[in-house]
Amino acid sequence: MTVTLSPRALMSLLVNGPKAMDVLRTALDLGLLDALEPGPVRLDALAARFGLLPLRLYKFLDCLESLGFLVRDEPGDDIGTTSYRAVPGLRDAVHAVVGPGATERDRDGYPWRRLHGRLAESLRGEVSIDDGFAWPPKTAAQTAEFESSMALGLGPAIETVRRHTDRLWSGRRRLLDVGGGDGTLAADILDCAPALRADVYNLPAVAPLVEATRVGRGHRDRMGFVGGDFFAEPLPRGYDAMSFVRVLHDWPNPVARQLVEQAYAALEPGGLLLVCEEFRTPDRLAMQFFWSYFLIGVDSAVSRLREVDFYTSLLAEVGFERVAVLPGTWELVTAYKPG
Repeated sequence: MTVTLSPRALMSLLVNGPKAMDVLRTALDLGLLDALEPGPVRLDALAARFGLLPLRLYKFLDCLESLGFLVRDEPGDDIGTTSYRAVPGLRDAVHAVVGPGATERDRDGYPWRRLHGRLAESLRGEVSIDDGFAWPPKTAAQTAEFESSMALGLGPAIETVRRHTDRLWSGRRRLLDVGGGDGTLAADILDCAPALRADVYNLPAVAPLVEATRVGRGHRDRMGFVGGDFFAEPLPRGYDAMSFVRVLHDWPNPVARQLVEQAYAALEPGGLLLVCEEFRTPDRLAMQFFWSYFLIGVDSAVSRLREVDFYTSLLAEVGFERVAVLPGTWELVTAYKPG
């Protein structure tokens, strides 16, 4: 049964957020999550296994339960007989947020503190962080930092693309990954699709990053780079597959339409277009909280999460056919140019 917290209860958790993260990090580091997720497991067994004091552990597990992460069964007065089971996926979720290489750690390096405590001023246009976060990146250092950060967040897209490898790439010869960052996604696709060649289309400043990925991932002969600016010139032709992965949400609706129209014009007849990003749901809006907050102070970036229907309708309006939504950690929208 799903329980929705009252606004007052949710605010209590929010104000104690740093303490909650301390609990989660400790549970991960101690190995408790590995024992709790397969559960049920009794408190006395947990305490003995990890060398912990039962009463203190009981209160610690109350903290986890208050976050909605544990199911508890307390049959009587003896707290040692209380059994627990973590919600499915908790261990992996905590690792993704506070483990090594976590995206949240990376995001904390952005200059969000310039806004902290000054949101009202920022909303009135009196405080900005445009000088601390360039969008689009303007220098080689800014480009490298931004693309490295974006590559960290590609996991859900990579997982879903892998899941549908046969359906996506069977019979395909050449892929253009538009705005494809440092080539991380293209390299992963090539790992799974040995008959495919992929080029990354991005601003010329990104070329050294793609070259490092091309060499480091062992795709010297199958992965390339095409430098360009899709605002200044049409997308290159000669491809029977194109992808927009975490690209379209960065731009207003008219620009998103313009890019899809460019892809339609450039693709070969029968060509595949793939769109993947964080389509708007309550969960994803929550996980987008950092960017929603941070970009309050950045007028040059949009980063709007749209419902998947926006893209399926747009693709059909532009002329694509066989528009479909494929399931995954992040869904994929696929569409084909008429042959």
